[in-house]
Amino acid sequence: MSGTRSWQDQKLWYCRTCVLPCTRPNLIVNKDGSCGCVTSHQRGVPTPTQWDSSFEQLVEYVRSRGAEYDCVIPVSGGKDSTWQVVTALEYGLRPICVTWKSPARSELGEKNLANLVSLGVDHIDFTVNPDVERQFIKEAFVRLGSPAIPMHMAIHSLALKTALRYSVPLVIYGENSADEYGNVSDPARGWQLTNDWLSRYGVTQGTTVNDWIGEKLSRRDLSPYAWPSDAEIEAADVRAVFLGYFFPWDPVETSRVAAANGFEMADEPTTGLYKFADIDDSYLISIHHFMKWPKFGFTRTWDNISIEIRHGRMTREEGIVILRELGEEIPYREIEAFCNYIAISNDEFWQVVERFRNSEVWQKNALGVWQIDNFLISDWKW
Repeated sequence: MSGTRSWQDQKLWYCRTCVLPCTRPNLIVNKDGSCGCVTSHQRGVPTPTQWDSSFEQLVEYVRSRGAEYDCVIPVSGGKDSTWQVVTALEYGLRPICVTWKSPARSELGEKNLANLVSLGVDHIDFTVNPDVERQFIKEAFVRLGSPAIPMHMAIHSLALKTALRYSVPLVIYGENSADEYGNVSDPARGWQLTNDWLSRYGVTQGTTVNDWIGEKLSRRDLSPYAWPSDAEIEAADVRAVFLGYFFPWDPVETSRVAAANGFEMADEPTTGLYKFADIDDSYLISIHHFMKWPKFGFTRTWDNISIEIRHGRMTREEGIVILRELGEEIPYREIEAFCNYIAISNDEFWQVVERFRNSEVWQKNALGVWQIDNFLISDWKW
């Protein structure tokens, strides 16, 4: 593989194959201008038969343990978690599913979660103390500009703790984001989730529960978000794996499988391109994705377009046309709902946004308007 460079090496630039900018966290762009969108070609992807055989071997081992449950699956009711459950059941596994209940769960999310459970699984719907969760989400937004840190901590913590509590030998996650967007030589890539993976790719900005303990949040308050240690996981002989390692991961395909098993899509996309993604939460996920714009100069749609280009369903030129038409994609309705939830004003929200506007990405033009130099779309309306 050729050498790599980070976005700080020079002015902003974009992958020559897709539309992702080099500012995307954990994205490594090679000297030749290509990014993680070609990772699958670089790593020598196994054939579907090889994938299937490897998963069959894992299933055989898990079932030989004779545990009460064969696997834990963290689920939201979304298309990916529905696909995970369907796949586990098809291989004869007995799952116990666990959900972190978002304070912003949507009606459609509730319906799809109920459908997932009806496929034939035991299920834990875990609600964190609402006062603790609201305070944690507010602190995460104000301090690091990322309200989804508690969500990502809880999703992983609850699944792993459930495995330890019930002596379940396997935890099944879906996509490995490090594999899809990261560096092909990164040791965190592969089939297994560890604390090292969580700290780098778990969307917590490198923080753990210990970083959030203070006057308003105690260690006991934050216990639902605390990950078990690697030593605890190893002692219990629990394997936490990514299903996307064993089977080709494609959101269009997982949505097709989910829809064939009762999953319902939204009438319109919540954020990004897809009507089947990010629909189980009514505002938190939208704010999370919106903050990519001031921090890094791209949106959820850019991620989605890169996936479509990678799978050959869209050209780079077609993707740029879509981005130009959509513009900034400011989720005003979701911003209002989020402000009401954490009890801040609209002005306070935008003050936080401006604190996290990346001055190495954004500059003010002669009219005092923020813009991005060397932007992918030359005739963008700032």
